[in-house]
Amino acid sequence: MEAAGGEDTISFQDEAVDKSVFKDCNKIGFYRRQKLLPRKNPYRALLDSVTSGKESTKFQIINEVNKVPLLAEVYGIEGNIIRFKINEMAPLKPRYEVLDVLIQQPVTKRLTPCPGGTGMLVLKDDSGQLKLHITANPFKIDLSSEEEPVLSINSMGHLFFEHLQMPPKHRPSTESEEDVSTDHPQESQDDLGLWQEKFGKFVDIKTNGPSSIGLDFSLHGFQHVYGIPQHAETHQLQNTGDTEAYRLYNLDVYGYKLHDKLGIYGSIPYLLAHKLDRTVGIFWLNASETLVEINTQPTIEHTLSPKGSVLAKQKARARTDVCWMSESGIIDVFLLMGPTPAAVFKQYSILTGTQALPPFFSLGYHQCRWNYDDEQDVKAVDAGFDDHDIPYDVIWLDIEHTEGKRYFTWDKKKFPNPKRMQELIKSKKRKVVVISDPHIKVDPMYSLYSQAKEKGYFVKNNKGRDFEGTCWPGASSYLDFTNPKVREWYSGLFAFSEYQGSTDILFVWNDMNEPSVFRGPEQTMEKSAIHHGNWEHRDLHNMYGFYQQMATAEGLIQRSKGEERPFVLTRSFFAGSQKYGCFPLPGWSSFTPELPLSFGEVEKLNF
Repeated sequence: MEAAGGEDTISFQDEAVDKSVFKDCNKIGFYRRQKLLPRKNPYRALLDSVTSGKESTKFQIINEVNKVPLLAEVYGIEGNIIRFKINEMAPLKPRYEVLDVLIQQPVTKRLTPCPGGTGMLVLKDDSGQLKLHITANPFKIDLSSEEEPVLSINSMGHLFFEHLQMPPKHRPSTESEEDVSTDHPQESQDDLGLWQEKFGKFVDIKTNGPSSIGLDFSLHGFQHVYGIPQHAETHQLQNTGDTEAYRLYNLDVYGYKLHDKLGIYGSIPYLLAHKLDRTVGIFWLNASETLVEINTQPTIEHTLSPKGSVLAKQKARARTDVCWMSESGIIDVFLLMGPTPAAVFKQYSILTGTQALPPFFSLGYHQCRWNYDDEQDVKAVDAGFDDHDIPYDVIWLDIEHTEGKRYFTWDKKKFPNPKRMQELIKSKKRKVVVISDPHIKVDPMYSLYSQAKEKGYFVKNNKGRDFEGTCWPGASSYLDFTNPKVREWYSGLFAFSEYQGSTDILFVWNDMNEPSVFRGPEQTMEKSAIHHGNWEHRDLHNMYGFYQQMATAEGLIQRSKGEERPFVLTRSFFAGSQKYGCFPLPGWSSFTPELPLSFGEVEKLNF
């Protein structure tokens, strides 16, 4: 939101957005490849490979076309949760698995194999209420609760797993270059985006080649599904049909159309299905670009022909089919079995954590606009609230308070004495929130930049040099918050000794952290950029802002020696971001969804 102002002053209305800047589904290579998938399910479970232990049951799945074996793992988790993972048995290199979102390793419980029919494996939990019926050929899982069918996995045959391969120039000459998990001669490799993908003037070079995954879930008896924010869509998710799928890809979208499935600032790959007697959730733990298709088939009654003197009626149950597709990583999905809405929310919080308890002051009125010019402007606005007897608790400062858009600094002419300004605000029991974005101005004389460069703390490009893009300061490099050492260093910058001019009433707003890269592909970072651990940006794009918020929250906790709750608002977010603070609704900067009370007035309520 540059923010509450700047680049992002929008409201809840149909705003113009240049769709040519952003991809629609038919421009996304892995989506086209999966849509061209033959409907015949090529996967078979090898039931003679089953091993069952205290933590999980494992078995192999093989693609009958390319003969690549996959490893499937099924976990029972305390609290009525099932976890299902699929990875390659022997990948050329490790595939990315999401870290740091789960608050701890889930407590597992044994799933016991029990007799099933020919070509079937049955697993049940200790209570006997949850049962998984695993069919070998074609591979499918049916999950029931108290003998009632709840959901099926791969019943539509959309399991898709592109194994990592050597680049074509390194592959044996006898091997066809079309042997890349898809066989569609009507489209060239360039069209399918296998090893490179073009969008406008940008070319995405894929060192690891095609690596997408996909899986379908059929929810039996459900025709109401919710979740997968943020989109400018109705609360109840709509059928995608042959139109756009819901897109989970964090983007700096200035304006947006209502009832549009384009992703905005954050991505939470969590879907909730609800009917009269049961609620369940699907949590798809993958941080790469993800698309979700939904098809709800409502309840239909069929009258059958009379047989003898009996007129029979058959009622076809409602069903919602949900297909998840991600560009890279592994299949790692949690099935939250409810059965009530409260139980599903508890199950999700067991995995990802609960909402951070906000500081008391944050419940009040926050005053924010782009931009307050200088200390005198801030003082005048503060005094104006008093003159008009309007209570407020927090005033926000955008990027213009810094020295030439260098974060953790103050403009010496406009804000010559920031501590004195904050003391005035503090005397009225008010707070200040300042902006801190992930892009760092390329300037050897800027100590924060020079320190980060010397330590190797910036994201790299695919040539191994510091990635440079353009944002508010002009030429900028981007801190690699996926690196624990970078997060530790960044947290230390909030110490009073490091952040000159800061006081204990100063809190933080992380903006532009999708990350936003002006004139980049879709105004974000190139997917081929390299992060800590040699992971590509494509693998973890949706978690970049999550990691910045994590580091910021830790910095504020350290600053107060653990005595005060931090306040951190982040524009970009992922599952688990709630542990570290809050994130806005789209268009948040144009309205104020806060209590019409000041902190002082809230104190008097004594609740």
